Amino acid sequence: MFRNKEIRQFAVFFLIITVVAVIGGFLIRPAAAALVLVTAAAFGMAFAGFTKARYRSIAQISDQIDLVLHNADRLYISEADEGELSILQSEITKMTLRIREQNDALKKEKKYLADSLADVAHQLRTPLTSVNLILSLIENTPDENERRDLLRETEELLGQMDWLLTSLLKLSRLDAGVVEFRNEQVDVSGLIRAAIRPFLISMELHNITLETDIPEGIEISGDLGWLSEAIQNILKNCMESAGDNGRIQIACEDTLLYTEITICDNGAGFEKEELFCLFDRFYRGKNSQTAGYGIGLALCKTIITRQGGTITAKNHQQGGAIFTIRFPK
Repeated sequence: MFRNKEIRQFAVFFLIITVVAVIGGFLIRPAAAALVLVTAAAFGMAFAGFTKARYRSIAQISDQIDLVLHNADRLYISEADEGELSILQSEITKMTLRIREQNDALKKEKKYLADSLADVAHQLRTPLTSVNLILSLIENTPDENERRDLLRETEELLGQMDWLLTSLLKLSRLDAGVVEFRNEQVDVSGLIRAAIRPFLISMELHNITLETDIPEGIEISGDLGWLSEAIQNILKNCMESAGDNGRIQIACEDTLLYTEITICDNGAGFEKEELFCLFDRFYRGKNSQTAGYGIGLALCKTIITRQGGTITAKNHQQGGAIFTIRFPK
């Protein structure tokens, strides 16, 4: 504690006062000098003990901070009596705990980023390998029709990669919080029509029956463009699940508490253990037979939740999957 400049100054000042008092006591009476000396010694010992105890508490606080700085798994939080030092210790403990939480969050984000980059690399490697293989086949294929088919397949693979990169860019913008959603009244009937328009030809080619039950005049608050994007990702998933000669049903219900949009298909549905990770990025169902990347439903959930809605998925009682979107009033 004598490393503290104020403590050294106090000790010198106290020693000078004691010497002067003892000398004055001897001039008056030797017993008075002895009393002054004993009193000064007792006071000095009491002060030293009290100061040492305070420095011990300060050392414990320093150890707590050191634990955080060195990323220790355990944080010691001692109990202190009431007083200014205990208030300081409480505030520093709060600070260290908050720093620890932020440090843990940064570690999780770092791991998540590394995993995401690995997933992206894996997702892009497969179509790129296929493209390189097809290009080598084109070079060694003299038949014009076969070359045309290979070029068409290459175009499809490049389109898939473009969709993946575009979706990932949208997700990164949403995660970064740079997307500003418009808050406007959106007619649900018009929203559904805008969402299904790009799939009408594909549904006709695969003989997929589309049934809608959307009452006129129902509105929700949100961004028409982004909501249409979310529903399109659900429709794409339902079309892949239903397959040829399948059926997709879209319905809307308006209550006093919420507006609900349900989209269901008559496909194979989901495994029970899959229901908890359907909306995770890069997750593909165990029974998936498509070339999807497992990014569409994750993007869909992010769009909907960022606009105050919720989305859930489960197996329909009559078979197939059913997606439920709710927007509270």
